Amino acid sequence: MKQIRKLVAVMTLVSLLSAASSAFASDDTIREVFTDAFYGAAIGGLVGGAIMVFKDKPLDNLNFIAYGAASGVLAGTAYGLVKSARAFAQVEDGHVKIALPTIVPELVASPGSGRTTVAWKADLLRGTFN
Repeated sequence: MKQIRKLVAVMTLVSLLSAASSAFASDDTIREVFTDAFYGAAIGGLVGGAIMVFKDKPLDNLNFIAYGAASGVLAGTAYGLVKSARAFAQVEDGHVKIALPTIVPELVASPGSGRTTVAWKADLLRGTFN
């Protein structure tokens, strides 16, 4: 009887998750944020391990790996959220969304002096008009 309940529960869970993934397939923002958080955790763990190696007693400082991974998750999540927000205000389907704009460096060549400078660009408003 327990095996039948487990089988029904697993089949229900699989069917719900497969339906949810197809419903949100067009929006990749959450996937990008989780991917950036995962990469941040991996890099943070590696940095924590590298710092741990240079201590006098490395085995007493194993928590450096955990601290590095935790800070990497936070930094990766912040990076993913900032990367996904493209403009300060975005108009989609008649709804206005307010977010942190992405600041992008851009090389600009001056025609008069021939010098190249770095300009920082941030989109304030973005929208689609049909």
